[in-house]
Formats: sequence, C-alpha cells, structure tokens
Amino acid sequence: MLNPLDNYFEQKDEPNKSCLQYLRSLLIGYAEITEHWKYGMPFYYHKGKMICYLWIHKKLHQPYIGFVDGNKINHEDLLQEKRARMKILLINHLEDIPQQKINLILNLAFALRR
Repeated sequence: MLNPLDNYFEQKDEPNKSCLQYLRSLLIGYAEITEHWKYGMPFYYHKGKMICYLWIHKKLHQPYIGFVDGNKINHEDLLQEKRARMKILLINHLEDIPQQKINLILNLAFALRR
C-alpha cells in the first residue's frame, strides 16, 4: 500500500501527474528540503519550516507551487489571487518547466527564513 504522499501523485491524471512528479523530484533534490504530508497535500519544509506545497489549480487545472509567506516574496510570476499569505507559481505542462525561475523563487523564500 502506498503512503499518502506517493498515493497523491499516483492518483493524478497525465499530464499533471508527470509535471507534479518532476516538481517533487526538484524540491526534494535540495539537501535541506524534506517532504511531509500536511493538510491533505504534499508540503515541503526547509530546515524544519514550511516553505511550499504542490497542488492543482481548481479553475485552471494546472499544477502549481504554493509558497508559504509568498506575500513577502516579490516576483512578477507569483500570483496572490484571494490568498492572504500564500502566492502561487502556476506551471504550464505544455511548456518546459521553468527550473531556473523555481530555483530563484525558492532562494528568495529561503532568504525569508534566515
């Protein structure tokens, strides 16, 4: 039987499934990021503190990375929508995953935790 984290990714339909799995591998590739199951979704912690999570946008049906304290991160591609604290980075599965952009935003998020 799969654990809740693996089950979350396995239940998704393509092409979102592959996109989310790639984002997952990118995030857990960081030495100081750990993956946890919290609030019914995959959350990623940096040095023991929540940094981001993966989810599918309900209206757009696109994967995204939600950044905790995203309201403190200034980047033109982050969307606030109606969230008070979080901002999201939508990932278009029809385009190459913007790994450099993700790394840049993650580094901005890490800087908030110092």
